[in-house]
Amino acid sequence: MPDQAPPSPLPRVLRALGVGDRDLASCTPLTGGTYNTVTRVTLTDGRDWVVKTPPPHTAGLRYERDLLVNEVAFYTAAAQAAGAVIPRVVHSEPDPTAPTGAYLVMTARPGHPWDGVDGLQDTGDQSRLRDRLGSLVGRLHTITGPGGFGYPAEPYGPLAPTWRTAFTAMTEAVHADAVTYRAPLPYAVGRIRAVLARAAPVLDDVTRPALVHFDLWPGNLLVTGEPGARAVGGIIDGERMFWGDPVADFVSLALFGDLEEDGDFLAGYAESIGGRLEFSESVRLRLALYRSYLYLIMLVETVPRGVGEQAAEETRRLVTPHLVAALDAVSRRTSA
Repeated sequence: MPDQAPPSPLPRVLRALGVGDRDLASCTPLTGGTYNTVTRVTLTDGRDWVVKTPPPHTAGLRYERDLLVNEVAFYTAAAQAAGAVIPRVVHSEPDPTAPTGAYLVMTARPGHPWDGVDGLQDTGDQSRLRDRLGSLVGRLHTITGPGGFGYPAEPYGPLAPTWRTAFTAMTEAVHADAVTYRAPLPYAVGRIRAVLARAAPVLDDVTRPALVHFDLWPGNLLVTGEPGARAVGGIIDGERMFWGDPVADFVSLALFGDLEEDGDFLAGYAESIGGRLEFSESVRLRLALYRSYLYLIMLVETVPRGVGEQAAEETRRLVTPHLVAALDAVSRRTSA
């Protein structure tokens, strides 16, 4: 007899908020997420929520423990700086029936994912949106963490007193995941560890634990409005945030590219932080470290998620050359 899927926790979550069947106008599963289950819930009184519940399994990377704790921390802190574009946390608490953490109910933000909106270049919206996004991200980066560096969910223990300590723990965890899941990587884990370790002293240049989203690719940025008058409607999916080096956000903001070439974004960013960002040797080396970390995650996570051999191979073909290039950049900059 085939295994039955576990019951959805959504009814239990809604009951905890006093929402019954008669209060529901619609419940719509949202696709595009890669870990948590996401549902848009519209109530008959007009309230519009997004409900996130953790997966009913424990297979995942070490940093993914209690991811929604991170997301609550992101929205709570980000609201201070970015205001209306940030979802508001309605409710969150541990789910005693889930082995992987809390659930989260938040307000829905309007708009469509940036990468699904056509004609941005033709209408001139792209330049204005990138400037606005730079301004918003700059504001986020002015927020300082409450007590140290690392993930708020503390998957490796308490927040670290230094960024070097925190980031070393983060990379060691993904190295351990690679070994556990026997993830295909371009080099042996020991070789990758050694390359990254040689660059560790540059992490001491970071002394303030800033709010870092670390997943600001276009799928997590919502765009609203009509052609010629588009606006940023939401910054969502803050579950992978950490307190750390703001430069780390530049990796997903220009995924597989170079943010130095994005003049519109950098102009908006400079306005928010009160001065132009200098891409110094330290910044460029740190960027290479964070690219290496993200690309390692992207390659290793395909194994516990069971994406299928075809999808895993496509990810390897796309990501592996960029990981190799990032590690080469770290090596060059530490040997110069």
